[in-house]
Amino acid sequence: MKLAELVSPNAAPPGHEAVEIAGLTLDSRAVKPGFLFAALKGLTVDGRNFIPQAIANGAAAILTDSPVDDVSVPVVLDADPAGALSRLAARFYPRQPEFIAAVTGTNGKSSTVDFLRQIWRSGGIEAASLGTLGVAQGSSLVETGYTTPDAVALHQALNALAADGVTHLAMEASSHGLKQKRMDGARISLAAFTNLTQDHLDYHPDFDDYFASKMKLLRELTPKGSPAIVNVDSDWGGKVEAIARECGLDVITVGWAGADWRILEITPRAASQTVKLQVAGARHTVELPLVGEFQTANAVGAAAMAAKSGVSTEDAIEALRHLKGVAGRLELAVRTKDGSPVLVDYAHTPDGLDKLLRAARPHTRGRVIIVFGCGGDRDPTKRPKMGVIAAQLADRVFVTDDNPRSERGEDIRAAIMKGCPDAIEIGDRMEAIRAAVAELESGDTLLLAGKGHETGQKIGTKILPFDDREAARQAVAEQEGGA
Repeated sequence: MKLAELVSPNAAPPGHEAVEIAGLTLDSRAVKPGFLFAALKGLTVDGRNFIPQAIANGAAAILTDSPVDDVSVPVVLDADPAGALSRLAARFYPRQPEFIAAVTGTNGKSSTVDFLRQIWRSGGIEAASLGTLGVAQGSSLVETGYTTPDAVALHQALNALAADGVTHLAMEASSHGLKQKRMDGARISLAAFTNLTQDHLDYHPDFDDYFASKMKLLRELTPKGSPAIVNVDSDWGGKVEAIARECGLDVITVGWAGADWRILEITPRAASQTVKLQVAGARHTVELPLVGEFQTANAVGAAAMAAKSGVSTEDAIEALRHLKGVAGRLELAVRTKDGSPVLVDYAHTPDGLDKLLRAARPHTRGRVIIVFGCGGDRDPTKRPKMGVIAAQLADRVFVTDDNPRSERGEDIRAAIMKGCPDAIEIGDRMEAIRAAVAELESGDTLLLAGKGHETGQKIGTKILPFDDREAARQAVAEQEGGA
């Protein structure tokens, strides 16, 4: 694609309109001959510092926000280079699924998009989901490593999915991705909101900025008149509903307080829940094959989204009966010989931990035991809060390492222990899981929280192999083999 076709004739530097662009990237190490390099300013690094390396690697053009001296390639200037990169990526990779549903919120995004994909597929729709778990299509899952990929990777994925026949895509919209304008070129058909609680305050300067970043999805990316599915079971839900209406969106409210899809009653079973709903004045009873009240909220939200995207209400509700759990979200890793379950969950925020523990309690005859930690280089204020929640809602607490990253694990654990001083502290995560498994008795439930689907543990600059599910199975096998 010629530079003038990519950036528009007016934006191409004079005399360079015919420069051929072979690809796009914002990583100077990934530049190949003919690529346009987007020199963006990040949180810790400035892409402009890597322009010489990009040119040495064969960059044919540079996108940035101010003039660059003494370079041999054309420089495209834009006051908003991040937004410009998203638009360029959408032109370079022009195909997108016909219907894109974007889900924002603190917790529940991964489950909601996967449930929506499952409901679509049950109706014969060629569907995919994209988010923290990766790109899921049919029986395949390709990990991406990000909740919302960078603008170039996102549009590559959208283009590839459309080329593969995917007509409906459910994707997560993270606060990072929205604030950094990675999604600005995506053609959103429907928006949804799950909830809002404390998270990512290591990145956002304050909670107002975090909320404002989330609301970019409604205010800037979702066309007027499009559906907006809002869970209103919180004060923030009410605020989001008001914003969605101000934006001229077609608002559908869901949850216990939902006017359109209302949860009336939930009865916990051993490995499922009987859910009574009211939709458009009609009552429905559904046996949902998932554990946890928050899973009900995510599933009902996904059904409401499906019903606004062409699936009949009856078919969407029927599909709830056949949903499969999402990896690392209240996922059963193993049961002991006495039947005690070991469940793995991604809960890594105060609200997520609270919901996880409350979800497990109705399904547990004995004690609820939890093993958890907090990630390093992330919001430190949530650590003692999560300790308090664990102490209040669990019967036995083990504090261990999560992903310490560049921090010392003992410092993170000490902050957590301020909230739960009676907890057992074991730094080595495998040893903590072994110790918790050794305490299990008939009727107990063991929760391993924080890492969910992850298959590595980030310690310093290294990522060591570690999967809570495999660790649980190994610990149970060792315990019962030695009994």
